[in-house]
Amino acid sequence: MDKNILFLCAGNGEVWSFAKSIGVGLVNSAMNLTKILAKNSSFEKVIFVGTCGLYKKGEIFDIIKSKAAVNIEISELLGLSYSPLSCDVPHETKINSSNFITTNKSVASKFYERGLVAENMEFFSVYKVAKSFGIPVFGVFCATNFCNENAHNDFIKNHKKAMDILENYINENYIRF
Repeated sequence: MDKNILFLCAGNGEVWSFAKSIGVGLVNSAMNLTKILAKNSSFEKVIFVGTCGLYKKGEIFDIIKSKAAVNIEISELLGLSYSPLSCDVPHETKINSSNFITTNKSVASKFYERGLVAENMEFFSVYKVAKSFGIPVFGVFCATNFCNENAHNDFIKNHKKAMDILENYINENYIRF
């Protein structure tokens, strides 16, 4: 692998030999990536590799690539809260991140209506930290489930195959970023 590309993964079951584990969720991944980049910010790009849940369209085991991430909480969609954080990103394939997994199909549809394709718990923090260091960031995800009442069971059932698909994809295509 190219030494100028920093490959990252969450860890805790999503681990590859080519990627550095940074922790699960928004807080752990932000803290650990900040520590890594504070020691060495000479990377040409950061590529985060992980699984995701689809909001509405797509197929299980699809590869989804993204240059953009947001953090929109379910409570905002339901009109119960707002965030002073700006989540505006260019029209890209957007990944939503939070410290939860959406299990309600109608809520997932609302995320989709906001222009979001899928959710991954870490990508927003990876996106924000890498951008703060001036490093381009990309996400490569394999869909394990739809965001519905079966999300967890489908994730468990499809996780191993998704991991293999991601590893093969990175080994064959990483240079094309």
